[in-house]
Amino acid sequence: MGKTKLLTAVELFAGAGGLALGLEHAGLKTILLNENDKDCIATLRMNRPRWNVIEGDVHYLSFNDVKADVVTGGFPCQAFSHAGKRLGFEDTRGTLFFEFARCVKEVKPRLFVAENVAGLEGHDKGRTLKVMLEVLASFGYDVKYKVLNSADYGTAQKRCRIFIVGTKPGIDFEFPVPNGEKRVLRDALKEVPKSGGYEFTPRRKEILAKVKPGGSWPDLPVDMQKEYMGKSFYSGGGRRGMARRISWDEQCLTLTTSPHQKQTDRIHPEETRPFTIREYARIQDFPDSWEFAGGLSSQYRQIGNAVPMRLAEAIGKQVVNALGKATKSQSSA
Repeated sequence: MGKTKLLTAVELFAGAGGLALGLEHAGLKTILLNENDKDCIATLRMNRPRWNVIEGDVHYLSFNDVKADVVTGGFPCQAFSHAGKRLGFEDTRGTLFFEFARCVKEVKPRLFVAENVAGLEGHDKGRTLKVMLEVLASFGYDVKYKVLNSADYGTAQKRCRIFIVGTKPGIDFEFPVPNGEKRVLRDALKEVPKSGGYEFTPRRKEILAKVKPGGSWPDLPVDMQKEYMGKSFYSGGGRRGMARRISWDEQCLTLTTSPHQKQTDRIHPEETRPFTIREYARIQDFPDSWEFAGGLSSQYRQIGNAVPMRLAEAIGKQVVNALGKATKSQSSA
């Protein structure tokens, strides 16, 4: 019996490698990764010296000579205007979605996976997503999408992301179903290696010390609420993350690119401080061996922008399964 052909992938907007690492665990070989951020590039090269990391602006790259089974990427989402336009491929030019679509058009993979924030589903009353789906389908793909929560796949964090998957005719992809593994913060933060991290100012620490695990700003006396929250105290919304201390027995709220901004506080269950770099990485499923280049703010940003590895692996396994079945079906036909 012959060896199973290794499935290959090209990834755009690779970031710190969360998606590529999850796909690697699922059995995909990423043969080209593109990234423009110097610290992300350094992170990728430091952890995977053999990966083919192409540095530079994706606008200037050609993929016409690249052959791969899969194209992946979490393109940053900028809005594009719809007024008076035909809403085709060319109308998205100037956006990073256009570059992802162009890569798909040039590589012609058997399957592609695009990842983005869950809010894309409702952006501009759904019109933005509709254009994206139509553009990708125009290249000859069956396109579907689904919002998945990483907490359903063993990540100790509630993090919803939208995945858009396109397949060539004859390939049947199914989104992963929740695997029943519910991990909480306690599971993720066992024996975490020491690392750097942000600290609160003495006064902020004094105030936040009064917040109980699982609690937030309503735990504070009213005078402290007003002091800590400023104008937000008088607003109706956008306050849920303020002074938020995560408890050991819950899944962490979605990590952001900074754990110490007042609107998105992520406070350690026992110590009055933000999560450290290694704690942040654990909550995003990065292994302890995965190092991050750059200063503190850059490291938090890289981790906060990543796809949790367990979720990426769950998607990757479905990709491998779909392509494997299609290959067997074609070879037996």
